[in-house]
Amino acid sequence: MSALTRFLGDSPLRVILKLVVVSFLVGLVMNAFGWSPMDVFYGIRKFFTDLWNLGFHAIDRFLGYILLGAAIVVPAFILLRIASYRK
Repeated sequence: MSALTRFLGDSPLRVILKLVVVSFLVGLVMNAFGWSPMDVFYGIRKFFTDLWNLGFHAIDRFLGYILLGAAIVVPAFILLRIASYRK
């Protein structure tokens, strides 16, 4: 068994034949859906970009809730401290 056959897992001719058949089937399916290789690449890139932005959007939403709550809690705290200071 040659090093090339060991690396490929089969004879080079059989590997080429298998790759041609699988490439044809994948190309047929992609054509049926109207996809191009760049569409797949852009879709993967958009997925990871959206995932990244979703993480920061969650942090932004969390900080927004804190600020919204602080708009009520901090003035109430100050008023209560002023009211208890007079006693």
